[in-house]
Amino acid sequence: MADNACLYGQGSMMTLDANILFSSFRLGDLELKNRIVMAPLTRNRATKGSDAPNDLNAEYYRQRASAGLIISEASQISQQGQGYAWTPGIYSEAQIAGWQKVTKAVHEGGGKIFIQLWHVGRISHVSLQPNGAAPVSSSPIRAKTQTFIETGFVDVSEPHALTIDEIAGVVRDYAAAAENAKRAGFDGVEIHAANGYLIDQFLKDGVNKRTDIYGGSIENRVRFALEVTDAILRIWDRSRVGIRISPVSPFNDASDRDPAKIFFHLAEALSARGLAYMHVIEGATGGARDHAPFDYQALRKIFSGAYMANNGYTRELAIAALAEKRADLVAFGKSFISNPDLVERLRRDAPLNPFDQTTFYGGDAKGYTDYPSLAGAAL
Repeated sequence: MADNACLYGQGSMMTLDANILFSSFRLGDLELKNRIVMAPLTRNRATKGSDAPNDLNAEYYRQRASAGLIISEASQISQQGQGYAWTPGIYSEAQIAGWQKVTKAVHEGGGKIFIQLWHVGRISHVSLQPNGAAPVSSSPIRAKTQTFIETGFVDVSEPHALTIDEIAGVVRDYAAAAENAKRAGFDGVEIHAANGYLIDQFLKDGVNKRTDIYGGSIENRVRFALEVTDAILRIWDRSRVGIRISPVSPFNDASDRDPAKIFFHLAEALSARGLAYMHVIEGATGGARDHAPFDYQALRKIFSGAYMANNGYTRELAIAALAEKRADLVAFGKSFISNPDLVERLRRDAPLNPFDQTTFYGGDAKGYTDYPSLAGAAL
């Protein structure tokens, strides 16, 4: 086993204890067995017709139960919240029953799992919406991006701006989904407020052009995020609720002129509510960590809960971030796709399986549950 990671810093070699990555961590009232988090990963393998999780999904998550915490793939809170074909929901009885298979498998494997609650907003297509309606957003501006429907990739549809009454209805949908997550056996919930989806569409002024109480000022643009959070906190204890943000990511055509101002304000408001963690995509989602300047450590100091770092973390970067107290937990994404035993591979500093990107979205067991583990390889 490789016990140390050697990194260069300030012109000299630093040796950091790798064991910190595998140490336990108290997240609210949960004891996590290590600091390694499986990030939410959209795989488009829910049951066609019902968007309910199935036995194959349960096996996929069971294989990865060695993570300190699994955050499920993003799961739409309503049909209106869906933006991609064959992603799972958490609003029907069939979906709840499907997720019960997943949570049971993870718990039997000794793991813990939160569900990520999702409304895509304008990142959708009329073919996915109830009765072919237009998608919704903070403002009626079509995103310059594509989505994935049953026939392949297509441009997203033009959205309509949610009315104040409709916003209240979406908040109720979040609350109902949070209730359903309890019934499904999850250990907690993560609010998806990142990557240019609905909550991010209210936060960022590149999308939000409203002139009512949900637009314009910082206080107005965080209102929807906080209403969703407060609705969920009436159902779940704050120690079982986290949130995901992406302050500078341009993903899905979302941007803000002053991300520090809006996200520092949001972090302060969420800290006052005592959320368990803030899951931060540092840089561009799936891209450059230095995409745009942002003081993540200042954000970390504002927020009183755990700081979960995400985006391009290797074993060495993760160990350094934890050792230098720049993060409490580190989320890994693509490496968990191709390495069901990622925790053990990181522990041994063993080679990682390469991933097959052609099998990321949709399909069957190929590229999903058939990646090999170390299978008892010598230490």
